[in-house]
Amino acid sequence: MTILTLVRHGETAWNYRGRIQGSTDIPLNDTGRVQAQGVAETLAAEYAGREVVVVSSDLSRAAETADIIASALGTTVSRRHPGLQERSYGEAEGMDAPTFAATFGPWHVADVPGAEAWPVVRERALAAIAEIVAETPAGVDVIAVAHGALIREVISFATDGAFPREGERLPNCSATTFRLDGDAWELLAYAGVAS
Repeated sequence: MTILTLVRHGETAWNYRGRIQGSTDIPLNDTGRVQAQGVAETLAAEYAGREVVVVSSDLSRAAETADIIASALGTTVSRRHPGLQERSYGEAEGMDAPTFAATFGPWHVADVPGAEAWPVVRERALAAIAEIVAETPAGVDVIAVAHGALIREVISFATDGAFPREGERLPNCSATTFRLDGDAWELLAYAGVAS
């Protein structure tokens, strides 16, 4: 059994401006660093006395968030996994939401040239998590810092689509926790909030 906490990275300038980042490597802004320190302190208290490994996506916004969390836990990031990267949004990267809607239509059904298909995102995320858990010694928990759309796909998989609910979002530096036991996933703490 493994306890897995998925943390969304801190805020970036593109998050602040409502621009789609996807696989574009945008760093944290100062607000994002403050958010990361806040979640780091919360996780350090929650994981006190427990063994934990910290991993992240290899995109800089997730990597820096993970470094801040690992430091608060008195450890270092053990792996930067490309399988935890955000979904590539293809030609939509850099657009704001109104431009996206005017160009491609509704978010959930939009066909964006060059974008990674949702089933591929889910498969990639689950494969990365399975690999990370398999590499982690028994009895050691995992904190993985990743990205909003990827985490949403994992939550949807783990809850058979019950979460996230329509209109919910995962704030920057929110943490969602699961208990993994073989192929069984149990949602322990959910970070979604109404938009």
